[in-house]
Amino acid sequence: MTAAMNQTINNKKLLVVDDSKVSRMVIKARVKVVHPQWEILEASTGDEGIALALEQSPDYCTMDINMPGILGTDAAEQILSKLPNLRMVIFSANIQEAFQERTKNMGALFVAKPVTEKSIAEALRYFTESA
Repeated sequence: MTAAMNQTINNKKLLVVDDSKVSRMVIKARVKVVHPQWEILEASTGDEGIALALEQSPDYCTMDINMPGILGTDAAEQILSKLPNLRMVIFSANIQEAFQERTKNMGALFVAKPVTEKSIAEALRYFTESA
């Protein structure tokens, strides 16, 4: 990897949207191990996630589906409509086919919860595969 490519991957911003503080902490901790230079932003609702995404323009976003207020899939669609180059991963315990299909149709990756080292690694591969 060239220094320029490495710099491109290093200076990234990740938005983690999940109403579970534990899930946010696990994602943040694991990402920091692999990509310590990344800036991690956190939101606990879809509405907070939309506002933070529009304000901060992150490169990547992980989104839970079931949260208070707006569904994560609705928030993800709103974010992607404004930030089409953002790479989105939907983390959810709700593995119904309709949610997986909706995720695919919006151009995001669906990853089943629980949030584990393996599922976070899958998200990170998706985020960095085109970097």
